Amino acid sequence: MKVTALKSLYKPTDIAVGSARSCYFGKHIITPEDAAEWEKKSNLLDSIFKAGHHTTLMHYHFTFLIEGMSRLLIWRFLHAHPFYNSEQVSQRYAKMKIENFTYPKNADKDKWQKYYEKMFLYYEKLIEKLTPVIENVLPKFKKKEAKKRAQEFARYLLPVGMNAHLYHTINVITALRYINAAKALPEAREEGMEFVRQLKEEMIKIDSDLEPLIEFAQNEKAVFPSIDLEKIKSRHKIKNEKVKVFDIVDYDFDLNENYAGVLRVSNMFLDEAILGSFNSYIKLSLSADAQNQRHRRSLAVRPSLESIYKRDYYIPPIVKEVENLYKEAVEYSYDFFENQKEKIGFCEAAYALLNAHNIEIVEHNDFQAFAHKAQMRLCYNAQEEIFDIVYEQVRQLRNHGVSAADKFLPPCALRYQQKIRPICPEGERFCGIKVWKLEFEDYNRLI
Repeated sequence: MKVTALKSLYKPTDIAVGSARSCYFGKHIITPEDAAEWEKKSNLLDSIFKAGHHTTLMHYHFTFLIEGMSRLLIWRFLHAHPFYNSEQVSQRYAKMKIENFTYPKNADKDKWQKYYEKMFLYYEKLIEKLTPVIENVLPKFKKKEAKKRAQEFARYLLPVGMNAHLYHTINVITALRYINAAKALPEAREEGMEFVRQLKEEMIKIDSDLEPLIEFAQNEKAVFPSIDLEKIKSRHKIKNEKVKVFDIVDYDFDLNENYAGVLRVSNMFLDEAILGSFNSYIKLSLSADAQNQRHRRSLAVRPSLESIYKRDYYIPPIVKEVENLYKEAVEYSYDFFENQKEKIGFCEAAYALLNAHNIEIVEHNDFQAFAHKAQMRLCYNAQEEIFDIVYEQVRQLRNHGVSAADKFLPPCALRYQQKIRPICPEGERFCGIKVWKLEFEDYNRLI
């Protein structure tokens, strides 16, 4: 793994102290240059930080270039909270390469190498077998995309030990929280500790005055929450459902062009939509949840993988035609994982779990956040699995008689209602189906 911080004109602590002093200095704003030369800078920084006055440290953002981080750590750590922005290599659109894998500490590297090679071979075989199947169902003008779409579904057979590269932007407080929280990770802990080791080095290169704050963060206690998912399921009578909506707070709101424009100015002008809300139990694959996490206002409870582990995996509908190969690959993977978890522990063996592995989460949405999520995920270009999940959430809200539920629609349908052109904002990525002319009940996705 390699972590590199992009350099900035000013130091984080100079901005923090300048902004803090500006709150109490009536004559003019205190610039970062002023703060750098102030003899009491260190004392004020230490005082406000330890008192919990952290907003001054949120003005500065680090942008890290990260290479060679596992998908497992990204899912559990970097994307499991709302205080970040990432752009990472997509397994939907980029062909993966065999050399990009993380090897657990204390594992037999030769065995893991053979495992990764075998799973990568399954990945390539599935691409080959799925390409003609997908070509048969694509519109004529999309048939050239068949192989790329096949790799989108074949990625379910890739282990979460596969690495990614990404831009990752966080403020100073989030960076300090990373340093503190890494030691409490239930999976990929060793990799998490290596990440924060490099993170600290890069932060200190940029500003050595951060050292006392980093030391404080290292010594503060951190505990991964104990989450009794069975208690939640029992309370809400959740049995075999894949998606179940509950705790609905119904509140209608007016839909307008702020929701339908590509800027989504509804996030700037908050309205009554934030007063409506609901919770959802969702069973989904690790791959789908990696997409799901990018909706940072759709917060979710994610128990440790060990506490909810069972052999349970997602099979995309399009894979049914080559299901034997898919199932063979998944069962081979579970056999390897269960053997390794006895030898090196669940925390490290988890790298062997596939993108297809199902987990259970409990998610909370206010209506305004969900209106945005529904637009993104009811689009026919969205990942098929997460499309189905969001469709089911909306369907259940409609069945519960929620007055605002008919406003949760894909972008084209909302833009059509608001008379915004072009109706589909995707340009050459148009799916080929005039979804805005369909009734909600007639939405149907195979790929």
